[in-house]
Amino acid sequence: MAKRISIHGEWTSHWGFIVAATGSAVGLGNIWKFPYITGQNGGGAFVLAYILSVLLVAAPALIAEVILGRRGKQSPIHTMQTLVREQQQSRLWVGIGWMGILVGFLILSYYSVIGGWALAYIPRLVSGLFSTVGSLPKEQATLFVQGTFTHLIEDPERLLLWHTLFMLMTMTVVARGVQAGLEQATRFLMPLLFVVLLVLVGYAMSTDKFMQGVHFMFNADFHKLFYPNCTPASCEFSGRGVLIALGHAFFTLSLGMGAMMVYGAYLPKHFSLLKATGMIALADVMVAILAGLAIFPIVFSNGLEPNQGPGLVFNTLPLAFGKMPFGSFFGGLFFVLLVLAAWTSSISLLEPTVAWMVETKKFTRVSATAWAGFFIWLFGLVTIFSFNIWSEVKPLSMFSSFANKTLFDLLDFITSNIMLPLGGFCIVIFAMWRMRSADILEELELPEASTRYKILRFLMRYVAPFGVLMIFLNAIGVIA
Repeated sequence: MAKRISIHGEWTSHWGFIVAATGSAVGLGNIWKFPYITGQNGGGAFVLAYILSVLLVAAPALIAEVILGRRGKQSPIHTMQTLVREQQQSRLWVGIGWMGILVGFLILSYYSVIGGWALAYIPRLVSGLFSTVGSLPKEQATLFVQGTFTHLIEDPERLLLWHTLFMLMTMTVVARGVQAGLEQATRFLMPLLFVVLLVLVGYAMSTDKFMQGVHFMFNADFHKLFYPNCTPASCEFSGRGVLIALGHAFFTLSLGMGAMMVYGAYLPKHFSLLKATGMIALADVMVAILAGLAIFPIVFSNGLEPNQGPGLVFNTLPLAFGKMPFGSFFGGLFFVLLVLAAWTSSISLLEPTVAWMVETKKFTRVSATAWAGFFIWLFGLVTIFSFNIWSEVKPLSMFSSFANKTLFDLLDFITSNIMLPLGGFCIVIFAMWRMRSADILEELELPEASTRYKILRFLMRYVAPFGVLMIFLNAIGVIA
């Protein structure tokens, strides 16, 4: 095969690719979702299920997506067009590229709004807005913190301001290109994210409930993992906890949305693909675990509930920080952490669309970023209005399963539960069942007879597709 070179440039080092791809993988879900689903599903038993899911399903799927990107050296759409011709496959497979760009566009439209929430909370925490809750009765303090969040999301103009600021931050990085923008920004932002996270873990260690937080996350309760709904009358086996671990492992590595494919397109041939993807998966797991160690001791120290999902971030934690010494500083630092996680992910969500627009030769990178960013920003108004002036708009209310879903809820459901796992499934099937084995071997740089390749091939060819299919069927309610 003639050597292909990306017109967008390439990562200058292994480290540049690793930090950029890790930035894409590490997002809001690592900070708030992993800790509470761990506590709900058996602590250490769930952590073990999650790590096994990363090793057996998510990491092989990540390798498959990066292989496609590095092989095609273009945006997801043009990469799939090139590979379809090269492998003499049906043009229907190009739909993988179109779906990846579309799902990235849709997710960024609401991800930017949520990133804006985190931005909005930094000045609220730093200014000491919540420092008065320590002197209030518990019910009043809770109502004050909840009311602050409610006032934010019910004000479309305020949400629009923060959504606009977050999108501008994202566009500024992407417009500068692969090396001057994506690589330089993530080289600075990801180490900063880890430093902030470690400082917060150190702060959590100073509380008297640190070990309680450790036990909450790591005490292995396999009974709770496999029998989550036990009552004195009945106790039925359920694989739902394992399916949750499987789904989170897949989603947390940014699979199926074109981001890893386009980042793989910028990976030079002489860089080890396996070493890089292994470090990305490891870093992603580390962030999730450290986030739990930072959050739960703070929550427990204030007698608060740890199982509130997104409410943990915007309702529970501000209340906890408001009651603690130096809470304004460390609370502000926590929301800086959230913004960093959201920012590095949003960059990777915008890049596939911008890369495709530049490749059409009708746009410069700056103009492509401006137009793509504008339309994503504009579509973000759907999410903003879903929390206030369109909160009663529920277009699928005639179906019981969707009766209470707003436009934002439907957007989140369609992208996360249908498009992402479906795209991921098609990626691993194309890579391992439609591409020539010789091409896969060339990208992996492994001897065909090696045990390492045989194990990896089995995981990528059979285990990963089956696992991603289970995620999809669970997400749409076929299995539970």
